[in-house]
Order: sequence, then structure tokens, then C-alpha cells
Amino acid sequence: MSTDRRRRPRLSLPDRVVRTDEAVARRIGRRTTGQGVDRFWRLLSGAADHGKLWFTAAAVLVALGKPRAAARGLVSLGVASLIANVVGKQLVGGDRPSLAAIPVARRLHRSPTSPSFPSGHTASAVAFATGVALDSPAAGAALAPLAAGVGYSRLHTGAHWFSDVVGGAAIGAGAAVLVKAVGPALRRLRPVVRPGAPTEQTVELPVLPHGAGAFIVVNPGSGAGLGRPDPRPVLAERFPEARVHELQEGDDIAALVRERLGSEDPPRVLGISGGDGTVAAMAHEARVAGLPLLVLPGGTFNHFAKAIGADTLEIALDAFGAGTGRRVDVAELRLGAGGDDDAAVTRTVLNTSSVGVYPAFVAERERHEGRWGKPLAAVIAAIRVVRKSTPVELEVDGRRRSVWSVFVGVDRYYPVTVAPIERRRLDDGLLDIRILDAGHTPKTRGAVALAFGGRTDALVARLPFLQGPPVIDGFTAERISLRTRDEDPGYAHDGEASTRTPGDGLDLRILPAGLAVYAPVSSL
Repeated sequence: MSTDRRRRPRLSLPDRVVRTDEAVARRIGRRTTGQGVDRFWRLLSGAADHGKLWFTAAAVLVALGKPRAAARGLVSLGVASLIANVVGKQLVGGDRPSLAAIPVARRLHRSPTSPSFPSGHTASAVAFATGVALDSPAAGAALAPLAAGVGYSRLHTGAHWFSDVVGGAAIGAGAAVLVKAVGPALRRLRPVVRPGAPTEQTVELPVLPHGAGAFIVVNPGSGAGLGRPDPRPVLAERFPEARVHELQEGDDIAALVRERLGSEDPPRVLGISGGDGTVAAMAHEARVAGLPLLVLPGGTFNHFAKAIGADTLEIALDAFGAGTGRRVDVAELRLGAGGDDDAAVTRTVLNTSSVGVYPAFVAERERHEGRWGKPLAAVIAAIRVVRKSTPVELEVDGRRRSVWSVFVGVDRYYPVTVAPIERRRLDDGLLDIRILDAGHTPKTRGAVALAFGGRTDALVARLPFLQGPPVIDGFTAERISLRTRDEDPGYAHDGEASTRTPGDGLDLRILPAGLAVYAPVSSL
């Protein structure tokens, strides 16, 4: 190995460090190793290229039930890589060892050309191992020899000087400690957002003494096993003249409503007790008939009921008794129109609609968030879903795109991620669209963007092994058209998924103030 240690062009290292680098290079160069040993160190160094070794290790940790340790390791790796490549190499840099005296059997297949100090491979290795160790000491101890081996492989193959490896190790360990220290501080500093009224379009709705004139469908299967109260006894006590129908297997809500509308005593109010999918089905009939909707939360998550402030049975029934309500935005979903309105299947969307991996991601995230919390659950879900999926080929408003998912929210959703959680208003009068682009970016970028959103993706895009344009395309519009191409990706809306998209695609348009719902005065 060459011992010619050139001076660095920016911040020069002390002469003692330079002499140490040269001495270590001579010592390693004089060692006689066989081809098998040389090949091992070459392969280990190559396995760590672009963080592949550590992403694999993270996947193993997730499979072993240690997703939090995997997440901390990957975040530490990202911070260390950013510091090493954006700060260290620009501030110090310098020439790499000469390959003239390095045996061919030791050389890497592709010699690195970036500045020498620090070793990015070592920084990433130590950051990941240390980050994991700070959460799971046993797992960190198992990874420590692997991280040390990656550091030595950079010396054995002549890719770095000794000071480069030491500097990279220091950056990696410091990044992991920084991530652990900053995490709780950021959570304490996070502002508490207190949204205003979800809508200003308040209305007075029919007050029905004893419930006469209300047709209410109860889905007993919604939210099964969650201990939610059965609304029927309460309805019988407070609104005994309301017509209540228990949804049976094979019942069709649309047929039930149309039968009642065609009777001698048609209803003035339509009510529903169930989850978001059941509520959306009744909301469609209420919108088409021009009747107000009473929502009684009875499902697993009840996103729409919570958005209008009627998140308990008592609150919803109090609003019904008082006749207080509001007009809210909804969206119209047209499936398989193909230019023929008569052939289209129409749905009403209360919360969200999507195509691609988004429904699977949300389901996977909600499955884990009770144990790990939303941030770590999002990491687990993103890795698992993207790893098992392939991009979807669509035409989005006439433009051909390869995407992981398309999310469409009724009104604005927060935060600005592919999988937002919160809807703060009900009268924005627009669709909130998030497209997770596949293009030619690695699956890793898709998983990061799916889990953490656009700001984190912008940071990750600066890392040498994940560089590329932003993968989240977010915008608002009054309508959007999605056309399927190579295969049918299926779709979902309001918690209900379909394995097939009828016809050639779907269209969505916002209907401002398209539905009247009962809601409590306190949330108006």
C-alpha cells in the first residue's frame, strides 16, 4: 500500500496524524493475505455500498420484533451519512491512498473518486450499530463486529486512510447519540395545533319529536369486539318513533333506503350506526335524496364522526334532538365511466379515496400503532408494504405515471405526508392529492416518503446512495382522473377496499357543502 500521504486541500490534518496514516498504511501493506481473505474484505466493503448491508440488517431486526431499534439505526445512519458527505468531505476532503502499491486482489472493482476524509462507509456502519445498541444493547453488540469489519475493509482495500476511518467512526457514534438526545427534545417543542371550527356552514336541521320521520340503519357488525354501546336501547328510549332497521347479511343499504322513500310515509332524516364504510354508503343515499344524515359512531375508527364532532353516541343524539348541524364537503367518485355517464358507478366519498399501496400501508400502520405508536408503526408498515409491492402504472389527468400510491382527501389533510392522519376543516372546497411517485427511484425512497413525508424525503434525497428528485407530488384540485394501464390496481375509499376497479379507472370531484349532517353546537 502506498505511504505517500498528500496534504489535504482544505483543513490540513496535523503532521502526527499524517505520519500515523502512513505508518498504518505500511503495516497493512506488508501483511501477506490469501486471495480468499482479500475477496472477503472486498465483498464486505461492497455489501456496505449505498447502505445495503444496514437496510438488510434493519429488515432482519424488524422480523425479529425489534422495529424501534431498526428505526433508530436507520435514522442515525441517515444523519451520519449527511454529515460525512455534505460537511466532512467538503470541509476536509483530501486525496485517497494511491492504488499503485496495492495488490490487484485487494482492490475494489470500482475505485471511489470522492474526497477521502471521512469514510462514509464507516460513519454509516458505526451510526447504525450504535443507534441499534442505544435501543437494544444485545442487538448492537451483535452488529458491532460487522461495523468494525466494514471500517477495516476500507483500509485493507486501500479505499481510505486510518484517520478517515477514525473520523467516520466518530461521526457515526456522534450522530447516533445526537438522534437519541434530540428526539425527546423535538417532541417537547412540537407545537400544539388547535384548529378552529371545522366548518362555518352551520344549518338548522329538522327536529323530529320522538324520532318520527327518521329511518336509521344499525350495522351490528361494525366495530365488533370494541365494547361500543348498542345504540338500539338508547334510540328506543329517546326516540321511540324512529324506524330502526338492523342490517342483516345480504342487505343492501341503497335498496333499503329506496324502499322507504317509495313508501306512503317517506323518511325526512336518514341515520346510520356503523364504521366509515357503512356511513359512506348511507351518506350517498342521503346526498342523492337531499336528506340530512344522522351519524352514530359504531365502527373501529369513526373518522368522519370524529371530524364532525359527533364522536360518541350521546353527543350525536343530543345534536339530533336539538336539530343542530352543518353542511360539509364530500366528493363524488365515478368508477368505470369511460366517457359514458350512464354506465358509471357512483359513490360518495366522505374522507379519502386511494389507489395503490396506501390502503395496505394504513391497515398495516394501524395494526402496529397500538404497541409502537404512529411514528414507528409507520416505519414498520412502509418497509413491509413497499418491499412486497410493485409500482402501479396509471394515467393521472392524462399523464402516464409510475406510482406507489395516489391519495385523495376530501378537503386538506395534515401532516403533509403520503399518509396524512388529520382533517381539520370540512369546507375547504377542494381535493387534497398526494402522489407517491415510483419512477426510477429505489424502493428505499418510497418507503421513507411513505413513512415520514416530503420533508424527510427531501433530506434523504441528498444522500449519495438515494439521490434523486422528490418522490411526493402534492397538490390540490377540484377534480382528478385516474386511468389504469397494465393491470388493475384496485381502489379504496372510506376504509372500504376493492380488489378491482370497474371499467378503465375512476374520477373524483369535490362537492362543496354537498351533505347536511347533524353535529353538536360545541364543535360548530
